[in-house]
Amino acid sequence: MKLNAEIDGEKVALEVKREGGRVSAEVGGRVYELEAREVGAGEYLLTHDGRVYECRVGAEQGAEGRGALRVSVGAREYGVRLTDPKHLRGAGALGAEQGGRAQVKAPMPGKVVRVLVEAGETVEAGQGLVVVEAMKMQNELKSPKSGTVAELRAQAGSTVNAGDVLVVVE
Repeated sequence: MKLNAEIDGEKVALEVKREGGRVSAEVGGRVYELEAREVGAGEYLLTHDGRVYECRVGAEQGAEGRGALRVSVGAREYGVRLTDPKHLRGAGALGAEQGGRAQVKAPMPGKVVRVLVEAGETVEAGQGLVVVEAMKMQNELKSPKSGTVAELRAQAGSTVNAGDVLVVVE
């Protein structure tokens, strides 16, 4: 999976490949081969070159928008913001009110863990609609505009592919 990352204000390209407990991560041109094991919600043990690192991942306090994380590795903390370049191509101006119908699509393959709205419900721009878990991280997909939930295609427990339409807001 290819992502754009901003780590403590520095923009870098990020590519992550996962096979079981092995993770290959390319960060800004540097490649890391890791063993990863989840030990709790948002807590991981990473092994790299025989050294073990404790890693914690959580939402950035007070940050607005999706993808804002606080990542701690050992004693160091990093502010990280992740964006999917595929999602940005068709996103237009994020946060701006849009006319017409807006489709909320799964940014990557995963599993729907929670549906936060019902068909016919009135929603505000930025309101959470669906929570999708991908690569052991939960992503809350938010409404791009104020309006009414015209279609709800997501069901808790279902698997989704990248680009699947989960909710339509009009």
